[in-house]
Amino acid sequence: MMTIKDYLKSCGVDERGLTVAETLVTAVKRISNVIKTASTGKAGSYNIYGEEQLALDILADKVIQEECKKNEYIGLIASEELPDEMKLSEGEYADYAICYDPLDGSSLVDVNLAVGTIFGVYEAKTFVGVKGNQQTGVLIAVYGPKTTIILTVKQGVKEFVMNIDGEFVMSNDDIKIEEGKMFAPGNLRAASERKDYMELVNYWCKEKYTLRYSGGMVPDINQILLKGKGIFSYPGYSEAPNGKLRLLFECAPMALLVTQAGGAASDGKIDILEKVVEKLDQRTPIYIGSKVEVERCCKALA
Repeated sequence: MMTIKDYLKSCGVDERGLTVAETLVTAVKRISNVIKTASTGKAGSYNIYGEEQLALDILADKVIQEECKKNEYIGLIASEELPDEMKLSEGEYADYAICYDPLDGSSLVDVNLAVGTIFGVYEAKTFVGVKGNQQTGVLIAVYGPKTTIILTVKQGVKEFVMNIDGEFVMSNDDIKIEEGKMFAPGNLRAASERKDYMELVNYWCKEKYTLRYSGGMVPDINQILLKGKGIFSYPGYSEAPNGKLRLLFECAPMALLVTQAGGAASDGKIDILEKVVEKLDQRTPIYIGSKVEVERCCKALA
């Protein structure tokens, strides 16, 4: 059974990259255990975006910070829960920069639905000015009935499942996105004022697409990847012209995964991976999934 370390070695990842991957995997294991027992209540605090934090949001962020600080090769981190990027080291070999959403879909925890963690990996001294296509790798974790990791180092997309011994072993060695009728329509409130979005949703319904939307980006994109089909849409509207999803923490990492699986990701005008991060809290509309469906979104919502 191939482990994550075995796979990364086969891809030519060097020792520094292997230790970074090990750091992220260790954080995932700890978060997976924490979710099973920690409080799902509110923390009584707010992040920099004015969103009320859950106790689990803060705890997951703390776990990732702790693990990253142990790694001499990680010089920079940025999180949805932090006010700014955080320098960990300026050492000679501290070239890796990790951006992350510690617990995507955390509002689903109290109703026991799947949630996840998103990691984007760069070699950079700051996240401002980077593009998604500069990521050296992406790793997402899904905490559901099983704890799984899907990752790419720009050599395709693989899935790993945590076994009874706490080791991640490969469970899918060739994730591909083709075509098929499945949709996950985010920000449906936009359809109340956007006739084009209402018409697109009606098209999906009339054409008998399967509705698969949980309210969490990680589980929804995970499903598109594993089912090998579908579209996730999140347009803007008057109250949020660019939607609510962040380019750095959510959209760019997911775009690299989906693109590496043969899909596409666009903001309606340009490829998500070509968008420059101008500020950490930058938001973007996103249409992501199979190429035909992304093109349909771009045309319908132009």
